[in-house]
Amino acid sequence: MLNATRTLLLLCLAYICDAYSSWNPFQRPLRQSNNHKDAIPSHHASRAHHRSSTGANLPLHMSNTASIDRTTTTPPSTTTPLSPMTFAGQVEQALLSKFQESKIERVLQSWRLLELDYEHREFVGNQQSPPITDADTSSCYQLAPSYVPGLKAVAWWDDVDQLSWANSLSKSYPAIRDEFMSVMSNPDKLQSDGNNIWAGALTTDAESYGDGWKTLVLLNRGQWDDTNAKLFPITSKAIHKSGVPVAEAFFASMKPQTSIKPHSDFTNFVLTSHIPLVIPENGNNKCRLSVGDETRQWLEGKVILFDTSIYHDAVNESEEMRYILMLRVWHPDLTKEERGALQLIYDCLEIPELLSTDPGMVVMAEQRANMMREFPLKDEGGGFGGSRLGGNKGKKGKGKNKKKGR
Repeated sequence: MLNATRTLLLLCLAYICDAYSSWNPFQRPLRQSNNHKDAIPSHHASRAHHRSSTGANLPLHMSNTASIDRTTTTPPSTTTPLSPMTFAGQVEQALLSKFQESKIERVLQSWRLLELDYEHREFVGNQQSPPITDADTSSCYQLAPSYVPGLKAVAWWDDVDQLSWANSLSKSYPAIRDEFMSVMSNPDKLQSDGNNIWAGALTTDAESYGDGWKTLVLLNRGQWDDTNAKLFPITSKAIHKSGVPVAEAFFASMKPQTSIKPHSDFTNFVLTSHIPLVIPENGNNKCRLSVGDETRQWLEGKVILFDTSIYHDAVNESEEMRYILMLRVWHPDLTKEERGALQLIYDCLEIPELLSTDPGMVVMAEQRANMMREFPLKDEGGGFGGSRLGGNKGKKGKGKNKKKGR
């Protein structure tokens, strides 16, 4: 019974991981899933779109609103603790042993809602600035099966420029882009040395992104991909040093003349940030992203932050590939304790020995979890192309990369 429950949770998790993610469950960006378990975002793949190529004078919003589910739901009661005889109940007990209950009440509600198969659906137009009042025609609806109550639902976070981590990554953009282009210039080496390079959708939900969306993962659910991080040392270090509260990080490509349908990434406790790296016809409105009722174009080097639990879609109307660096970051309204509790849930799903009744096994599992979250790069640099792009050369020049399987 416990093994069957855990298997189901891991399948859900896998889905999440591929955020915008693409999609190999254990390859990871967050994948969209109907469960917490998958919850931490995974973006890696889906959306199809429908816009016509009308150029820079395109109307503000062009989403296919016919595909928006405009129903609303009300969360059921979550006052009853989960049975300790179930895997989910054991996770809940682990949370209560690590954190004061009053400090993680919203996470406990979220976990219990997930077990009840609750899907949160809500019109969030009234939270926008200025407020949107026409719920019958608006696309500003939230869909979040992985739902932490009480978090602000704003489509576009326009104060992103005031965030220190965003400013840090913006300053690192030229070096990140140069490294990306250098590594991409040798695709055969990237494929042979990297891990799940430009992976596509593995699940039905993720496939809605279409064939045009692929990802290359650096970090998934708080765990660095050692192999890929070492292929992109400048980018990985820039992310790490920026202090961004990141749960996932990956490159995402979008083929020319493709689109992604309106959809939700199913999780409201992480936001999505893009650092556009290569935008064809930059500034000419050929590559666009819609969130809620507003459409904006990607602009190279301009960091954006938005809520992908709100219906959103994208399009590349150019004749060339579009590339971005995508981050899934913890929602700013979460407390430190709530972030820690959510991370513990993911750790338990990945390492069930954390729930063992054997203290020694728990200690080893905790050590393993800490090692999996440890940043894999030292200050010496590394990665092919890294030394000539600003990385420290070290005494022997380029570092050597050993591919690690997963």
